[in-house]
Amino acid sequence: MTETDPTDDPDEEGLADRVRSHVSENRGGMLQDLVFAIAWVTVVSLLYDFAFADTPQWVLYMFMLAGIPAYFGFFISLNMARQQR
Repeated sequence: MTETDPTDDPDEEGLADRVRSHVSENRGGMLQDLVFAIAWVTVVSLLYDFAFADTPQWVLYMFMLAGIPAYFGFFISLNMARQQR
């Protein structure tokens, strides 16, 4: 083994510790992301199943992909509104 082997360092955090600290530092943002994703997928699924029931499946995929700019647009505008307050 070499001297730079990371498993020999007793002060190094384990994977579980790193994940735990990452989640505790970003808990609020991760929760917002999860809520947005669940809401977006629910709305898109309902739209596709009822309002656009006769459309091809690629329309569903386009609606899902539209969630990416919608996510960033929503949170950027939310950030701007908080700064103006």
